[in-house]
Parts: sequence; structure tokens; C-alpha cells
Amino acid sequence: MENNKQYNILIVDDELQARRLLTAYVEKINTLNLVGATHNVIDAKAIMQKNKVDIILLDIHMPEISGLEFARSLKQKIEVIFTTAYSEYALEGFDLNITDYLIKPIAFNRFFQAISKATDRLVMNHTLSEKENNINSEEAQTDNHIIIRADHKIYKVNYSDLIYIEGQREYVTFHTTTRRITAYYSLKKLEEELPSNLFVRIHKSYIVSLKQIEIVETGGVIINRQSIPIGKNYRNALMDKF
Repeated sequence: MENNKQYNILIVDDELQARRLLTAYVEKINTLNLVGATHNVIDAKAIMQKNKVDIILLDIHMPEISGLEFARSLKQKIEVIFTTAYSEYALEGFDLNITDYLIKPIAFNRFFQAISKATDRLVMNHTLSEKENNINSEEAQTDNHIIIRADHKIYKVNYSDLIYIEGQREYVTFHTTTRRITAYYSLKKLEEELPSNLFVRIHKSYIVSLKQIEIVETGGVIINRQSIPIGKNYRNALMDKF
């Protein structure tokens, strides 16, 4: 943890002793600024509405709304560190792209390691954002590709290589000629941003490349030897362009 930037941290744990211990640990690290320590998710959301939060120390087992449910609901890019006495939830936590997983009782050196990992990720994400902004600025006049940010990487995908996009709740998967990229994007926003002469939305869960369509059938299209459904509300838009 070499940088001197201050990071706002929030503690969410229904155990008073755990909150006290984590608060004491936070106060030992001068790059952390504690914006709140609460016993439930409802209060945590209220704190987050008033404060920018960079890191959350989040217990899994809490009344009403669990830490897992709360982590799934987060829209902001926040580093989440789970704190719990139950190790069996570690795998599910990492599937949610959780920063780290601390098993109680938590030693300070293990806590410091998790915080260091979180701040390193925050620095890396900030650097990637700056690079992405530079790329978008420098290549604003070249409208032949899309910039995709995913998994702490930046991908430049030419429109000609983009086969179709599949929506999956808050995420989308870009199917290209060389790889699949899953990222946090809105399918509706992509529909608005992609050139309408090259791409068309054919279903609530799919945007396809017009040039990649091989066959249009009654209920779907064939692209890259795969059948993709056509939603009844999108068929006319497809036929107008195809």
C-alpha cells in the first residue's frame, strides 16, 4: 500500500464486537477514512447515498438482507471484502468478483493484506479508466470499433469482428470472431451507441451484427451456425434493415 490517497471505507456487520475490532484496524491505516460502521444493509445504503465508498467490509450473515444479496445488488465499482465465520461461502464470494474473504477471528496482518489488495485494485482501475478515456479521446474520429472494459482489461473490438451481444441481467457477453468478453454493460445503452446501420436488436437479450446474419427464419436468425431468437416486438426492425 504505497500510495497516499485516502480511501473511504464502510463496515457492515451485525456483531458489535466485530465492528469495534474492524474499526480499530481501520484506524491503524492512515490511507483509510471510515465513513460508517453499521449493523445492517439498510443503514449501509443510506450511508452510501451520502458518501462515496471505495471499500466495504461486509459480513455475510445479517438479518433481513444478507451480505451476499447486498453484494449482488451493488451497481457501483466498489471493492468488497467479506468478513464471516463461515468459510463455505468463499467460493460464491469469489464468483461475485469479491476482492477478498476474511474468516473470523480476523488477525490484523490478514486484514492489512486484504486492504492492500483492495487499494491495489482501485489504483489499477483508476489507471485503466484514464487509459480508456485517452483511447476514446484520441480515436473519437475513428468510428469503426468499440472499447470494452472488463476483468481489469481494455479490449478494442472492431465492429467487423463483433458477431452478436447477449444480455444476462446486469452483464452482457460480446461474442466476437476471436473471443467472448463478459462485462458490466446495459444492452439498451449499447443499442443506442452502436451504429444502427451495422447492428440491430432482435430480442430483449440480443443485439446482432447485420452482416453476420446468414439466415432469417420464422422464429430466429442463424449466425455463425447458431440460432438466435427474434422477439415479436423486434421483428419489424430487423426486416427493415435486412
